[in-house]
Amino acid sequence: MKFTAHERRMSKYPIFKKTRIAPTPSGYLHLGNVLSFAVTAALAKKTNAKVLLRIDDFDRERTNKIFVQDIFDTLNFLEIPVDEGPKNIQEYEQQFSQVHRTEMYDKALRQLKESRTIFACTCSRTDVLRLNADSTYTGTCRRKNISLDSENVSWRLQTNGTKELAVKVLDGETIKTVLPANMQDFTVRRKDRFPAYQLISLIDDLYFGIDLVVRGEDLWPSTLAQNYLSLVLNQQAFQSTTFYHHPLMIDAQGHKLSKTTGAPSIQYFRKQHKTPGDIYALIAGILGLDATTQTWQGLVNLLDLKIGGDVRRSE
Repeated sequence: MKFTAHERRMSKYPIFKKTRIAPTPSGYLHLGNVLSFAVTAALAKKTNAKVLLRIDDFDRERTNKIFVQDIFDTLNFLEIPVDEGPKNIQEYEQQFSQVHRTEMYDKALRQLKESRTIFACTCSRTDVLRLNADSTYTGTCRRKNISLDSENVSWRLQTNGTKELAVKVLDGETIKTVLPANMQDFTVRRKDRFPAYQLISLIDDLYFGIDLVVRGEDLWPSTLAQNYLSLVLNQQAFQSTTFYHHPLMIDAQGHKLSKTTGAPSIQYFRKQHKTPGDIYALIAGILGLDATTQTWQGLVNLLDLKIGGDVRRSE
């Protein structure tokens, strides 16, 4: 029996237990989300992993039930399989919302406080941008000894810019690097006293037993931040997690497709009576691939040359 180059390359991958799809219900899902979902589903199928639906809703001010329902509608419409997690908005609210895991996040924050690895910061995003246009935090409050119990302060992890990090990627390699400048002293608790994304994502991946994380290449700094935080929290299991960072979809102006840039939503295309095949063909066309594909499996197969390595960063 002969194998294709794609099959030979994929056959070397280990078997994983679980990966996840983790949308944020702060807007309607768009083509970039679908590409990420499709890549996740494809890699799960090829590595025997189950797919968990995790809805990242802890930012309650941005969460909207309409957008939560849109997640279920989009996954069902595009026939992207999910093995675990909520099947509808009722199950999401009753069992799977991140609010049900608040105590886990608070426990991690208490551990950081007790270990004296964090400091309080009064800087706003505007303050940080005023000092550095690329939003890199320059350590303004690091030595001010502001009480962690003060009002209107965030908690930042006191990081070491030279500490070596090791990230396992899908082709079996381990990438060794350091925390990038834009993640130094990153936030673990916001000014509203809610845990920040890096801590929440880490705790959730540990809780659900995720051993394969698939995310866009723009989240490579977040991968490094979470890797760093896992070491501080002595969560060695996270060091065994494998990562794949897929290419992004870019618009005509060179910006990644996102909710904030007004990317057309899947809901919009559905109202235009587009079929799932139309949407997958549109994504393929934007990526410069064969626009006759009609399924998520076909779309990912067209990305064959890009799946197998990983986006590398040297920050």
